[in-house]
Amino acid sequence: MRRLYSTFAGGWPGTGLLLLRLVSGSVVLVAARSGLTSAAPGHAALMAVVLTVAGFLLIAGLWTPIAGTVVALLEIWQLLTRGGDPFVAVLVGTVAGALAMLGPGLWSVDARLFGWRRVEAPPLRSHPGIN
Repeated sequence: MRRLYSTFAGGWPGTGLLLLRLVSGSVVLVAARSGLTSAAPGHAALMAVVLTVAGFLLIAGLWTPIAGTVVALLEIWQLLTRGGDPFVAVLVGTVAGALAMLGPGLWSVDARLFGWRRVEAPPLRSHPGIN
């Protein structure tokens, strides 16, 4: 994860990424819930389960590049295979893809697990005879 992002954005950019994760993950969970309740067993139910897991991962900010890519690909798939209003799928897929590329931000599980850590070295003690 550290190789993907040099830093995890904090401040206002980190807050923006947190809001994007919360909103897009919540929309994915609502869509997956409606898919689980109305889906027949099989392909649609499996897609709803995968979307549910990916939605929770986006909200937590855990494995964000993977979860964002999965959501983006599944939204593209839904866009191509289902009729109806495509705007929600386009919006959620775009935001999830952007989160996969930008990263989760400072307030995420990814930042806690994979972020840079500062190691403080103890001060050197002077030894007799060494200046």
